[in-house]
Amino acid sequence: MAMSFGLTAFTLFHVLLSLVAIVSGLAVLAHWLRANTMSRWTGFFLWTTIATTLTGFLFPFKGFTPAIGVGLISTIILAVALVALYRFHLSGGWRTIFIATSVAALYFNCFVLVVQSFLKVPFLHALAPNGSEPPFAIVQAIVLIGALAAGYLAVRRFRPAIA
Repeated sequence: MAMSFGLTAFTLFHVLLSLVAIVSGLAVLAHWLRANTMSRWTGFFLWTTIATTLTGFLFPFKGFTPAIGVGLISTIILAVALVALYRFHLSGGWRTIFIATSVAALYFNCFVLVVQSFLKVPFLHALAPNGSEPPFAIVQAIVLIGALAAGYLAVRRFRPAIA
């Protein structure tokens, strides 16, 4: 069944879920940078990111692709983040592990957003039709450097109270 923009209902759901995960992740990260916990929003970000990752595995499988690789890495990273948050309650080194894995999961979602944008948005696709041209590389570098810098600062600033 086709929907608007040539997307199936499932694809549209997956895309919207991904955007919600990214926006909530950016909001939570902004609060971590100001040493605020936002515990409910943190859980929302993690679970929407998990749902995004898992629904990505439900698309037709045509062999191992970079998208499958990113999904597998993201799944492992998210599992570690959940353990750090819900099992170890961010105590000791688990706070750093949690921030690092959460920011990495957010980065992977943003990485996929950039890839898909350059594939699907005509203006961007014209700038980098093969995904190896300088405009694509520059945007991906900005996203990576932004994630590394934000992650570093969040580790330094985010100090939740231990229950």
